[in-house]
Amino acid sequence: MQLQVNGEPRVVSKLPTIAELLAELEVNAKHVAVEVNCELVPRTEHAAHELTDGDQVEIVTLVGGG
Repeated sequence: MQLQVNGEPRVVSKLPTIAELLAELEVNAKHVAVEVNCELVPRTEHAAHELTDGDQVEIVTLVGGG
């Protein structure tokens, strides 16, 4: 099964939730926003949102400053 993560193909043995994908990528969920198929998924839904074959996932790092 395959996902597109930030434009790069990624093969996975089982389709993870967003939270599982972030953990596998060693990404701190508190510092990113995640879109699946061009729709923002709220952080509160990451553990429940199951990805499906062919999903396009964008992980955007939040940067503060001024």
